[in-house]
Amino acid sequence: MSVTPIQHTVEDFAQALLDNLYFTQGTTPQSASVRDAYMTLCLTVRNYLIDRWRRTTQAQFEANPKFVYYLSAEYLLGRQLTQNLLYSGTWQLAEEAAARFGLKLRDFIGLDVEPGLGNGGLGRLAACFLDSMATLDIPCVGYGIRYEYGIFRQSFQDGWQVEGPDEWLYYGNPWEFPQPDDMVQVGFGGYTEYLMGPNGFEGVRWIPAETIMGEPYHMLVPGYNTETVNIIRLWRARATREFDFQLFDMGDYERAVEQKVRSENITKVLYPNDTTPQGKELRLRQQYFFVACSLKDIIRRFRFRNSDWAAFPDKVAIQLNDTHPVVAIPELMRILMDEEKLGWDEAWDITRRTFAYTCHTLMPEALEEWPVSMYGRLLPRHLEIINEINRRFLQEVRQRYPNDLDRAERMSIVAHGNVRMAYLATVGSFSVNGVAELQSRLLREHTLRDLADFWPQKFNNKTNGVTPRRFMRLANPRLSALITQTLGSEAWLTNLELLAGLEAHADDPAFRAAWRQVKQQNKEDLAALCRRRTGVEVDPATLFDVMVKRLHEYKRQLLKALHIITLYHRLKADPQADVPPRTFIFGAKAAPGYRMAKLIIKLINDVGRVVNSDPDVAGRLKVAFLPNFNVTLGERIYPAADISEQISLAGKEASGTGNMKFALNGAVTVGTLDGANIEIRELVGPENFFLFGLTADQVFDLKARGYDPLAYYRQNAELKAAIDAIGGGAFSPDDRSRFQPIVQSLLTRDEFMLLADYADYVAVSEQAARAYYADPEAWTRMSILNVARCGFFSSDRTIRQYCADIWRVQPLPVRRT
Repeated sequence: MSVTPIQHTVEDFAQALLDNLYFTQGTTPQSASVRDAYMTLCLTVRNYLIDRWRRTTQAQFEANPKFVYYLSAEYLLGRQLTQNLLYSGTWQLAEEAAARFGLKLRDFIGLDVEPGLGNGGLGRLAACFLDSMATLDIPCVGYGIRYEYGIFRQSFQDGWQVEGPDEWLYYGNPWEFPQPDDMVQVGFGGYTEYLMGPNGFEGVRWIPAETIMGEPYHMLVPGYNTETVNIIRLWRARATREFDFQLFDMGDYERAVEQKVRSENITKVLYPNDTTPQGKELRLRQQYFFVACSLKDIIRRFRFRNSDWAAFPDKVAIQLNDTHPVVAIPELMRILMDEEKLGWDEAWDITRRTFAYTCHTLMPEALEEWPVSMYGRLLPRHLEIINEINRRFLQEVRQRYPNDLDRAERMSIVAHGNVRMAYLATVGSFSVNGVAELQSRLLREHTLRDLADFWPQKFNNKTNGVTPRRFMRLANPRLSALITQTLGSEAWLTNLELLAGLEAHADDPAFRAAWRQVKQQNKEDLAALCRRRTGVEVDPATLFDVMVKRLHEYKRQLLKALHIITLYHRLKADPQADVPPRTFIFGAKAAPGYRMAKLIIKLINDVGRVVNSDPDVAGRLKVAFLPNFNVTLGERIYPAADISEQISLAGKEASGTGNMKFALNGAVTVGTLDGANIEIRELVGPENFFLFGLTADQVFDLKARGYDPLAYYRQNAELKAAIDAIGGGAFSPDDRSRFQPIVQSLLTRDEFMLLADYADYVAVSEQAARAYYADPEAWTRMSILNVARCGFFSSDRTIRQYCADIWRVQPLPVRRT
């Protein structure tokens, strides 16, 4: 059966719009709403990708290649309309066709809502990787959860964070395809039976106490400037029995839908608050549900063209994006042994050659552990398998280190009543990678030291990257146009190292002037957005000092707040003080159960309220905290930043990708030697990076010798004044004790050593601000060189390294029609 190719003319596109309006939306031009028109446009653009997806699927089926299956609890995909217009080559067609109907394309772009499938860098990296794999023609399927309400929608009430549902599915999602025919069943609880036959033991059967259904939805993941279109498959939880008619008929309406509500809770929100036992259990249910559904689908796809389990690792590479999907290891063992009747040794060999694990953290609390009791109650068969994996593994450890009795205890997967998921991931995978050079070294030398000593060949580094299509071409069209004009083509979008060609123009006055004009226009746009979203009037002529990222104490937004208070105090003491004007812009969400993080948000907002309303500092300092930071907002902020704040305590940030997005948009970094900051500084040059703070080794040394935050507090008058102002109610006159928990934390523990780095940070920040105003030409040169020398930070480069070093997969180009 032949398929009529899509014609690329304005007339054809306009006719396709009408066809979708009539036959899919079920309305007419006369009665259509703006949202009808938006949905029609999305479906029309989607149709332009479907033919490429069909040909991709056909090519992959015929070639039977090795696939990458990417398992991630998060995906921050960003708005889909602009990306798909660009990747389908229909942007101009859509603009011209819309104009024929008296409409403007930009009005529809504003209606597009980004999928609420992620929270921070973990999810954005996963989305970048899917983009790069499609662009590089790598056969891939991403797996995740179709969260109905995302993580949450953030607003501020009197400076406090308030969480509301992220209702991104309220009007439907035009980019997804429901696949109810591929629903799978997932069990929880129950018990196991050991089956005996005439010849003795025949296997184990798990009898779950409850089952739910997983319904898949997939979205298209197109590559840029290629024919490949991969997919991301997202799972929605459904009840096996959604409605009890008899209970409803008796008037017991709540119990009639009780099973439906209980089942569907699994995919309601990302990262349910786990400060309660119920929340913790829901998280584990969520993780197993997603993994069990995905593995069944992976096996279904494997069986399209294969039947020999020995070939499974040659056709399947499963990447575990952090610890959330690590239960996939015992789940695959369960399927191979209990359902496919393979022996332990064969099943374990297949499993260990299939999985690879990326560790995204150095924070102990982020290396997930689950109570053995909870595992035994929810996943009894999996706990049996984990215990057997652990028994055999510790046997190997004791054989290699017969005289080191403590080592086996340190390396045990099960310890202190918990299952340690990072340990299980390391034992059950053939590769363990970090995401920046420093983090990978610290993984080997500290976090997973014993395991790295045992299997040094497993450990490797793959420094993160970002997609330039999303974070330059779409986020910063002005700069992208200037770069393309200067380099002569758009080839840099798929070969980011070509940005190096900009360096030859860094001393060209005309090019510098054009560069500054782009930055200024972006700042004016962001200033207008700040006014609309926060009511704060900011001056785009001032230095934009920006810190946007997830709110966590180790990221040290509080250090930035101390700096702002210090500048405020200097100006209050002497209104004529030489304090360069600047605008501080924040964006951050705090986890709903993270009380200290939410208190820090309140403090920043309260500091901003005081600073912004004080006529003594008018025109000198402004603070704007933009609510609900996400990819869409990030795309407005990154292009407008002058300074990128990357100030985490050295040795705490795994990599960071925000630092890369800022640098690639011409911001200059003020930062520590942490995460990928190290590689950024090495590439852009120390003279184009404002460095401060302790190194990771100095942090370890100072803590080992005994860190005393009170000593720093007593020795530095400005630091003492800033902390005293917080503790004394200067920013909370209605409740002077409100911020005492922050003060107590700083003075008694200061776990992330803000006080130790404070003086250096304030000095270097002032150095950066003075450099901005003292010599705009030199600053512009720094900005240009940050872009020109950061081509390394493309996710395309990262994916090529994964393909060559870990997955051993090859591109499969799709033929054009």
